[in-house]
Amino acid sequence: MTTPRFVAVLMSALPAIASAQTDATLHLPAGDGPASGKRVVLIAGDEEYRSEEALPMLARVLAVHHGFDCRVLFHLDAASGAIEPRERAHVVGLEHLDDAELVVMALRFRRWADEDMARFVAYVEAGRPIVALRTSTHAFAYPRDDDSRFGDWSWDRSGGFGRRVLGETWVAHHGEHGVQGTRGVIEPDAAAHPILRGVRDVFGPTDVYAIGALPVDATVLLRGAIVAGLTPDAAAIDELDGAPRMPLVWTRARRIEGDRVQRVVCSTIGSADDFACEDLRRLVVNACYWAAGLEHAIPERTRVDPVGGYAPSPYGFGGHVAGITPAMLAIPPVPPRSR
Repeated sequence: MTTPRFVAVLMSALPAIASAQTDATLHLPAGDGPASGKRVVLIAGDEEYRSEEALPMLARVLAVHHGFDCRVLFHLDAASGAIEPRERAHVVGLEHLDDAELVVMALRFRRWADEDMARFVAYVEAGRPIVALRTSTHAFAYPRDDDSRFGDWSWDRSGGFGRRVLGETWVAHHGEHGVQGTRGVIEPDAAAHPILRGVRDVFGPTDVYAIGALPVDATVLLRGAIVAGLTPDAAAIDELDGAPRMPLVWTRARRIEGDRVQRVVCSTIGSADDFACEDLRRLVVNACYWAAGLEHAIPERTRVDPVGGYAPSPYGFGGHVAGITPAMLAIPPVPPRSR
């Protein structure tokens, strides 16, 4: 039996871990960098696109190269403490939202307990910034007969969290899932946006999502060109059936109560294997800077090389690596000379 690439990289790093974490979350303290310790909570929870691999990688990059203080939350098997992407309810560590300054999320069809949702909703409605990836447009799912007071945050209740906060909910696959990939095409009017600084070539093996009408406060940064294959050299296919290319990455300046403005970034490209693309990593790290109000600090070419290597598993249901705990994803201290 072949060892999964993700596990091979993980096992090679384990001997270097000086002291494994015992927390059920993954804390990556801030290194040196412009973010100066801004607190980021990253929430992983989907069954298909391996957010449990992508978000720890992003957290390491943000912490070590850029100075964000990062904490990754996972859905866990309550008995073993192992990361379990199919677990829809048992997420650990949402109390860290109370003092978070940025949330990065990759969720799909979660159904959290009301006390957990209350913390998340409080964060959102306080107007604090969000960077949302791939299936986060349909982050929550509540049965119609569910008595939770947060049922209207379900993806299918007038668009729920996705449409209300991000700008859109789940609609459909626009490209052919598992057959056609995605190339990001910069929206000409947005070419000078700080999130796109240093971004030239975004590609991913996931397909383009269909998007309806975005709200008027949305700014499209990239559109998704459907490509005829799952490799970076695949040719782009012209607009499908005459329809325009779908928004792929956008921002919102969302006005909330008290005349406050919430910064939101949504990217419907964002599986673990999409993040093999250097410029997608760069775009999302830039998005974290922008969402946190640090756009002035975005360099001309943001450093995004993975800390400790990165060999993501391919997307697909049932494809997660079993038996991994948050402590196993810790990294040893990185000396200043190697940053």
